[in-house]
Amino acid sequence: MDFMELAKKRYSVRSFSAKPIEEEKLNAVLEAGNIAPTAKNQQPQRIYAIKSPENLEKIHSLTSCHYGAPVVLLLAYDKNEEWRNPLEEGVHSGVEDVSIVATHIMLRAAELDLGTVWVNMFPPTETGKALGIPENEVPVLLMPIGYPAENAVPAPGHTNCKTLSDTVKTI
Repeated sequence: MDFMELAKKRYSVRSFSAKPIEEEKLNAVLEAGNIAPTAKNQQPQRIYAIKSPENLEKIHSLTSCHYGAPVVLLLAYDKNEEWRNPLEEGVHSGVEDVSIVATHIMLRAAELDLGTVWVNMFPPTETGKALGIPENEVPVLLMPIGYPAENAVPAPGHTNCKTLSDTVKTI
């Protein structure tokens, strides 16, 4: 499958089967995140694979956007390791670095017939505290991951895209 086919295949899964993810597939997905580029290759990302019933229950209590996934990834960055732009105060790379990592994970998961969904609908600070995440690490997103349920389908607007002329400007 070429890249465009893979990118079109991937959609936000909002209904997961109970089938567990094979460790080799989960490791392959995590490895894809590990090789993602980050600013100055500082690799500030931290990925927590939430699998235990106790910690999954904590996630369930903090957001309804877990969709019954057998694993939820918490992607965060270490504030002490993110790149900081010396040319402008307050410009740093943590969120961008995690976003690149998350995109690699989503695409590799789709290639392996796993589903994912990027979740921002959760309280990052409270989630970090509930899971015992170090204070220097900033939670950015949750990513439920697993096999899509038989009834899982892309959202109705999944294939709607603006035209390039709406989003790209040549200056």
